[in-house]
Amino acid sequence: MSEKRRVYIFDTTLRDGEQSPGASMSSIDKVVFAKQLAVLGVDIIEAGFPVSSPVQFEGVKMIADEVKGPTIAALARAVEKDIKSAYDAIKNAEKRRIHTFIATSPIHMEYKLKKKPDEVLKMAVEAVRYAKSLVDDVEFSAEDATRSDINFLKEIFLAVIEAGATTINIPDTVGYTTPFEFFNVVKEVREAVGNNVHISVHCHNDLGLAVANSLSALLAGADQVEVSVNGIGERAGNASLEEVVMSIIVRNDIYPFEVGINTKEIYKTSKLLRSVTGLPLSYNKPIVGRNVFAHESGIHQDGVLKYRGTYEIMKPEMVGRSSSEIILGRHSGRHALKTKFDELGIKYSSEEEFEKMYEKFLELADKKKNIYEEDIITLFLGESSETLEFFTLKSVQIMSGDNAIPTATVVLKKGTKEYVESSIGNGPIDAAFKAIDRIVGLKNIKLEDFSIVAVTSGKDAVGEVSLSVYTDNSSYAGHGTDTDIIVASTKAYLNAINKVIYHSK
Repeated sequence: MSEKRRVYIFDTTLRDGEQSPGASMSSIDKVVFAKQLAVLGVDIIEAGFPVSSPVQFEGVKMIADEVKGPTIAALARAVEKDIKSAYDAIKNAEKRRIHTFIATSPIHMEYKLKKKPDEVLKMAVEAVRYAKSLVDDVEFSAEDATRSDINFLKEIFLAVIEAGATTINIPDTVGYTTPFEFFNVVKEVREAVGNNVHISVHCHNDLGLAVANSLSALLAGADQVEVSVNGIGERAGNASLEEVVMSIIVRNDIYPFEVGINTKEIYKTSKLLRSVTGLPLSYNKPIVGRNVFAHESGIHQDGVLKYRGTYEIMKPEMVGRSSSEIILGRHSGRHALKTKFDELGIKYSSEEEFEKMYEKFLELADKKKNIYEEDIITLFLGESSETLEFFTLKSVQIMSGDNAIPTATVVLKKGTKEYVESSIGNGPIDAAFKAIDRIVGLKNIKLEDFSIVAVTSGKDAVGEVSLSVYTDNSSYAGHGTDTDIIVASTKAYLNAINKVIYHSK
């Protein structure tokens, strides 16, 4: 068997990704995220564009000073000032790279640069030569390469390689190309430059083809792919790191490459990015989206419950997620409901009795978008031969404000008994959660996910809170709704805690 070709993962989340509207990060946030990228196992971190602002310079320098493992790259236009600034920012890095670029397409040269091709070629060569005098590792990008003349592209690449470039990048800057077309471009460039230089690709997602184009380029001979976590970046974003990496791993028969990524860190890295940027993630985002390992269709639920491989091409654990999730709704089948009954200890004496319960479940499913465990308990507990005791929320009172320490007093009921506790926290919701922890006596509960969605409109909108908690190597989802978002959050947390208590018995 021939040895698999190594593909290098160049992460540009902190440079191109941060150029997404609303994705700006503080220097400290950047260092925290860069350290997680190192744990993830990326080969190169493009830390930023130092010359663009003092804040950018500071962020790049802090990453270069503190992050070990990956190569730290800084972006620079093909001008001496930019290159010097890039070097000054990364000079203390364990491994460093200057990434310089200039546009090569007719439309960019004429309207943006207002220069002739021979002037652009000269600037590119001089930039690479100067960068090479400062560092050994120099990458050159031909901006808007996929709308450039292929003969000029090859000419400029050969010239910068002779000047010292160790990596040449073929960016699809505006997301214009298609997989077959890009394959031919990369193949022709590889044949022109030989195998003594790395070829990188940097694909944008304007037509939704960034990942497909990147994978096609790897098949054509590229050995570095420039990506971002969650696919964030200019306009429609960049090729998604998690999608490119998992495509290679899941379909290694088609993409026979090796990557140095620790895939079990993917979900954690995605969540950290959402935390530091505040950018939401589509529920159906491949690999890391909320619904990726969730199943509502009855046919799919039945298949997954029998054998996960029927409808899952990868295990959730591969990317650091805890487990698949069966979502109960109008499309759910009998197998899924029986499985949920088993989890909750709800009994039925015969198939005929179960059919009646299933019909009642469908009636509820027609009225509600999603069916949660508390709905199942409320609907069927009276018909169950086994009594399950859960904590219920009687009240929650909050004190908060600019000059007040957030304090919550929570009253829970279990059977006929009431429990009251108060706690302070980082905010009113945190205080309420801590008060619940005191009542139930559980420790080592870690809040994983937390999201709020308005399910109705207007000033009296109902908010739905979805969250998950982690303890003893398991995750438990919680849901709650109320017009008061603090009450909804408290209900959701208590819903998850009840599951922890039940499954710990």
